[in-house]
Amino acid sequence: MTFDITPIVEAVVAVVCAVVTCVLIPYIKSKTTTEQQKEINAWVKIAVSAAEQIYTGSGRGEEKKAYVLEWLRSHGVTVDDEKLGAMIEAAVYELSQGIIPLEGVAVVEGGDTNDGD
Repeated sequence: MTFDITPIVEAVVAVVCAVVTCVLIPYIKSKTTTEQQKEINAWVKIAVSAAEQIYTGSGRGEEKKAYVLEWLRSHGVTVDDEKLGAMIEAAVYELSQGIIPLEGVAVVEGGDTNDGD
């Protein structure tokens, strides 16, 4: 008497595929989105800080924003303008309050690249 385990194996494979599809893939996608969001926020903060250094003086907000948008686009940031505008305003506020942390970006302390030469 032989026992065919093919239906049992097929059922186990189907359950594993369902778990991967319903649990694992959405989990990975949500983590990627969170990491991407942190990186975009960091780039926005860098661009806003650069614009503040380049365009000094009051009344130059439009120039600063145009610079930030162009810089972000040239570095591959593709977020819709409404969200990007809100992120820029938040970064400007944080910069004006002196609390602009650069999360998601590796900052090298010291900045000396001379290596003793």
